[in-house]
Amino acid sequence: MAIPFWYLLAHIDEGSNRTIMIVLCLLAGVTDILDGYLARKLNQITELGKVIDPLADKICVAIIILQMYLTGMIDATLFYMIVGRDSLIFIGGVFVSKKLGKVLPSNLMGKLTVLIVCFYILYVLFGLSKDTMLHQGFYVIIILMLIISFIAYFIRAIEFLRSKRNESV
Repeated sequence: MAIPFWYLLAHIDEGSNRTIMIVLCLLAGVTDILDGYLARKLNQITELGKVIDPLADKICVAIIILQMYLTGMIDATLFYMIVGRDSLIFIGGVFVSKKLGKVLPSNLMGKLTVLIVCFYILYVLFGLSKDTMLHQGFYVIIILMLIISFIAYFIRAIEFLRSKRNESV
């Protein structure tokens, strides 16, 4: 989906590209939720799936956010906060996974943050005004959620690493 997202966002005001982009974003979100639900329901969760699914999500969000930044749809602060958080979580996740020998699944705070970011992306894609209190509130909530979720991931990683170290003592 990253390539169609990139193209459609680069040409967002041409024809029905905005509508197609919104539909594709909604479809991607619904299928991602359904995939996670079915994996848990059918007990099909794998270590590889714990890596690939969030990585694919992060790549798609990064592509969308990058193109939205390049086309002036979002500002630099939000772009760097989203990409920085996701990059640090991914790098930290690789480090923790190597130490623990297993992949830590996403936590609720991280999932909620991504959901709010996705709602914001849809808000912007719908072309709604950035001069409203709703937009400003949305923006502040996203920044706070990005910070809080990063701290939550960091604390959880430290706790798992400490428990692993205590097991080997």
